[in-house]
Amino acid sequence: MYTPAHFAASDEAMANLLNHGGAANLVTMTPHGLLATLLPFVYEPAVGEHGALQAHMARNNTQWSSPVTGEALMIVQGADAYISPSWYASKAEHGRVVPTWNYSTAHVYGELVVHDDAEWLGRHVRRLSGQHEAGMPRPWTVDEAPERFIAGQLRAIVGVELVITRVEAKAKLSQNRTPADVDGVIAGLRASGDAASAADVERARTS
Repeated sequence: MYTPAHFAASDEAMANLLNHGGAANLVTMTPHGLLATLLPFVYEPAVGEHGALQAHMARNNTQWSSPVTGEALMIVQGADAYISPSWYASKAEHGRVVPTWNYSTAHVYGELVVHDDAEWLGRHVRRLSGQHEAGMPRPWTVDEAPERFIAGQLRAIVGVELVITRVEAKAKLSQNRTPADVDGVIAGLRASGDAASAADVERARTS
C-alpha cells in the first residue's frame, strides 16, 4: 500500500479499524484466479501472534473451498468522504487547492483457516451479532430464535478465519493541511451530515 509518512496510521487508529470495522473484502488467489467476498467480521486478538479476523460465508460460495496460493488478504475500510476545496481557509488566501478524498483502511494479510463445525460457528455468530446489537434499544440475541432454525442456518454457512501475519494501515485524514484548513474540513463534514468522517479527522489532528 502506498503510504506517505504523514498518512501512516497510528497503532490506535489501526486498532480502531480492526475492533470497530463492520465488513471487509476477503481476497484470495486460487487456481480459478482472484476471488473476493465482502464479509462482516470480528477481530480476535488472542489468536496467533497478531490476532485474527473471524468471519463466515455461504456454504455455496466456492471461495472457502478453493485452494489459496500464498497469503490471503482482507481489506478493512473505515469512514471515507469527499473533501471539497471550498472548505479550506487557504482557498480564500491563494486558491491553490483541489478536491481530495479522506479515508482510513487496513490491508490485513495472513493464513486463511476454514472452520466447518457448528460449535465454532455458534460462538462466532453470537459474538458477531452481539457486537452489532450492543447499541440497539432492545438487543437481539441468537438464542431468541428457535434452536432447530439456528441449527439449519449454521449448516448453510462456513467459518473463515484470517490468522494475521502482517497489517498495512493508512489514515488519510487531512494531516497535510494547515490547522485552519483542518478546521474547515471538520466543519464541512459535520455540515454535510458525515459525523463519522469528521470525528476521524478530529482524532487524527490530536493523535
